[in-house]
Amino acid sequence: MSDKKYLVSIEDIEQDGHVEFEFDDNIKELENCHIWADIEFRPMGDFVQALGHAQGQVTLECDRCLKKFEHELDFDIDETFAKNSLLDEYGQEVELSNGQFVTDLEGAEEIDVYDLLYQSVILALPNKKVCGINCN
Repeated sequence: MSDKKYLVSIEDIEQDGHVEFEFDDNIKELENCHIWADIEFRPMGDFVQALGHAQGQVTLECDRCLKKFEHELDFDIDETFAKNSLLDEYGQEVELSNGQFVTDLEGAEEIDVYDLLYQSVILALPNKKVCGINCN
């Protein structure tokens, strides 16, 4: 986890109608991973929506030759957070439509932007890490 705290208050999001957050730091759990991101948080009743864009690079190890190489990251962020526990509100089963993801904050008062970006980077990594088209 990062030494710095990257937290956005849900109260600030609700009071201001939105909060813009800029991130420019390393994701320490990944090798040489630096991310630049602009994220806007908006209130949506019982939910908070995070929309933004992130870019950066990370050092990966090739699955074929095991050499290290730099991989460029460029992805959009579209995440919805439930302010209260979904289990309390909707019971045990909740049907989600295609592409719909909801993170349950379970009553937390802040959103951890570092964790959001860490998870987004992990999901943005290629399934097969190959250093180049001509790699054996």
